[in-house]
This record gives sequence, structure tokens and C-alpha cells, in this order.
Amino acid sequence: MKDLIGGIGGFWKWPPFDSQRRRRNRRKDRRSKPSDWSDSTGGVTDYQFPLKQALTAGALALAGDTIAQLRQRWVKAQALEDQSPPFRHHDESSRDVTGTLLSDHDFLRALRMASYGFLLYGPGSYAWYQYLDRCMPNQTVENLLLKVLLNQIVLGPMVIAVVFAWNNMWQGKLLELPNKYKNDALPTLFTGFRFWIPVSALNFGVVPLQARVAFMSMGSIFWNFYLSSTMSK
Repeated sequence: MKDLIGGIGGFWKWPPFDSQRRRRNRRKDRRSKPSDWSDSTGGVTDYQFPLKQALTAGALALAGDTIAQLRQRWVKAQALEDQSPPFRHHDESSRDVTGTLLSDHDFLRALRMASYGFLLYGPGSYAWYQYLDRCMPNQTVENLLLKVLLNQIVLGPMVIAVVFAWNNMWQGKLLELPNKYKNDALPTLFTGFRFWIPVSALNFGVVPLQARVAFMSMGSIFWNFYLSSTMSK
């Protein structure tokens, strides 16, 4: 930051009529700017899409939604079986339950959740963990508690806001988004606190940076199951 400020200050000190020096300094600034900017911002210009973390988050979001859909069809099949006549053959009922589980899968819903994990949650959470580690590099108890707290009050609400908006956008229901937030956002957030606080403590305490998205995404199998069930109501 000091180098950047110094560069800006130097700009105003250039002689107004020394065109040759001005051109030379401009060429020098153009050559040095990428590295200086990268150093001052933590490598923004050298940003690379975190493909591994994105694929991991996308695959596990898909797994969570698949489990949620299977459970919903299982509950539906069991309800239908309970309503079936008592003289119905057991094998016939079992075939109906199996057929219900293996059919009627909502692939568009699965794609919504997988794309959310791949495009948004994976890259976004990885950038967030990098930022926290740059701000609090020392593994102290105070830093651990602060990271967990920030994860819940910053990342948690952002994830819920984004996934609800993403889901409603895909369904063409953006006008219904305020009601969705009003009815489901706070209960989802409070449920998330009970689950994610211990998971985040483990994540920041013992898991290295490169593996944090994968670790949190493993926890997200349960969480995406819950989110997918909540958003499909």
C-alpha cells in the first residue's frame, strides 16, 4: 500500500513540461503495475478460477440435492403405500416404491444446485477463506474464534441470500424472493448456526487452506440437503 501511495504521490511531482521524462515514467509504470498491483491486492491480476474447489463444491451440492429428492420421493412412496389396500401383495408394493424412487427425478433442480456450488459457493468460499487467512495468519485461539464468528455473521447470511436468489432466478420467481427471505431465511440461518459453528471451528482449527472448501463442502452434503428441501417447499 505504501508503494502504491508513493507512486500516486510521485505522479503529482512530475515536471509538467518534461515530456520525455513523463513518457519514460509511463513506460516504467506500465511494466511495473501488474506486479505492484498484484502485491498490493494479494494477486488480483493473477487470479485463477479455483477449478478444484469449484468442482468439489458443485459435486457435493449435487449429492445433497440428490439425497433430498430421494428422501422426498421415499416419503411420498411410503404415504402411498400406507394408503394402499391391505390385501395388496407385498412384492407389488415394493416394486412401486422402487419405481417411485428411481423415477421423476428433477434434473433441472439438481442442475440449479450443482451450478450454484460450482459457480458461486466453491470460488466464493475459497476467496473468503484466503481473505481470513491473510487478515489473521496466526493460529491463535482469538483468531480462531474471530474466524468462526465472521464465518457465521458474514458468510452464512451471504450464502443463504445468494442460494435463495439463484434458485428463484432459475425458476423465474424473482418477484417472490422477498417473501422467500421473510418466511425461510431466518429459520435457515439459525439452523445453520447450530450446524456450522462446530464445523467451522474444526475447519479453521485443523484443516489447511487448500482443503477447506472440500471439508466444508462435505459438511454441505447435509446442508445442501436441508437447503434443497427448504427451497422446494
